[in-house]
Amino acid sequence: MGTQTQSVPTATSIPTERAGGPARTTAVSAGAAGADQPASERGKTSIADVVVVKVAGIAAREIPGVHDMGGGLSRTIGAVRDRVPGGRPNVGRGVKVEVGERQTAIDIDLVVEYGVPVADLARGVRENVISAVERITGLEVVEVNVTINDVHLPEDDADAPATENRVE
Repeated sequence: MGTQTQSVPTATSIPTERAGGPARTTAVSAGAAGADQPASERGKTSIADVVVVKVAGIAAREIPGVHDMGGGLSRTIGAVRDRVPGGRPNVGRGVKVEVGERQTAIDIDLVVEYGVPVADLARGVRENVISAVERITGLEVVEVNVTINDVHLPEDDADAPATENRVE
């Protein structure tokens, strides 16, 4: 009596749902079924798009000179959301990804600090994002497109109204 093994098809995308639109889960490695297969190859690993978004967002914020991320509207909504008690910052704001079976492409929108060389900053963000995403997810990053949407000026912080204590 011979043993039979059943191979699992190559990596595929499995659609799932989330608030705000459909999310995708991408299989990174396909395994084989059967007791005669090594334990490390039994089953498959799937990575949701939101994982790549969060990893890329955190990696981009690690670079000195990145003040904020996202376009004008998303930053405004994010600022309101950050002030709501119990709310937490959206690390994926300003990051869009396209994930395939083994590769991903990433678009990042940034606000930079005034005086920081933009080309150097973009290069640093690109390198850090590629390194983090490839190391953590195992996906090959084919491109990271960086868009600089705004420059944060030092006087922008000075114009913010000072908060007064309501009690003495």
